[in-house]
Amino acid sequence: MENVEAILQKIRKASKRRILFLPHAIRQMSRPDRMIGTGDVKRIIAEGEVVEDYADDPRGHSCLMMGFDEEGRPIHILCAPRDEYLAIITAYRPSRLEWDKDFRTRKRK
Repeated sequence: MENVEAILQKIRKASKRRILFLPHAIRQMSRPDRMIGTGDVKRIIAEGEVVEDYADDPRGHSCLMMGFDEEGRPIHILCAPRDEYLAIITAYRPSRLEWDKDFRTRKRK
């Protein structure tokens, strides 16, 4: 993984220019079982941590960030820093079936 601080700087710098919620992210965030607000996403961008880095993604560098909503529930955000904006690709509540109890490490299959 690239230097985590460098990745976070790219993400936060891009988010200060503009945050672009892609259609997939909007659909996922508004599902009744998720209901993730833009405020939650912005807070995680500002305060969250990178748990996975996809530097070699064919669509461009992206990262999975993790943080918590105001009620302490975990949220994952897949985002991609670009020169003009930060793209929010998706946001979801991680499942205990797929993630360890800290929601930072994927369970092995």
